Amino acid sequence: MRLPLALTAAATLLVSLTACGGPTTDLDAAGVIEAIAGQGLPVTLTVTYTAETDPNKQLGRPNGYASKAAFTDSRINAADVAGKKEGDVELGGSVEVFDDADQAQQRADYIQEIGKKLPMLGEYDYVAGPVLLRVSKELTPDQAEAFEAALGEIVQ
Repeated sequence: MRLPLALTAAATLLVSLTACGGPTTDLDAAGVIEAIAGQGLPVTLTVTYTAETDPNKQLGRPNGYASKAAFTDSRINAADVAGKKEGDVELGGSVEVFDDADQAQQRADYIQEIGKKLPMLGEYDYVAGPVLLRVSKELTPDQAEAFEAALGEIVQ
């Protein structure tokens, strides 16, 4: 009689731990950007991508993100990013929301590998749960870290 009770308790514990999971959010990418602005960072939502407008062709596709949006940061000097087009990370950053945290981390790792090989493409990348926050390298490390802190408040 004790074995079935122990198995039931173990199964209940496993389900409980699985349900707890890691950080998550119900916000889409544009919502995350609006929440970041609400945390006091000087950002403005500039582009909310669709499957048709996504330059990476990942939105809604297998292993791609579920939503993507871009923002500008008013602390970035326009002369330093002349020639960049609306939506480019260098103008402020972007947010990509995935179905799960593993996909977000894999994308961040991929982007960081590119930045190591081509430093001019470097950027700050922060992952919290299923959200990847990409921040312009035009910002100082302290300024970029404020994004990480804000993201941690938003995605819990």
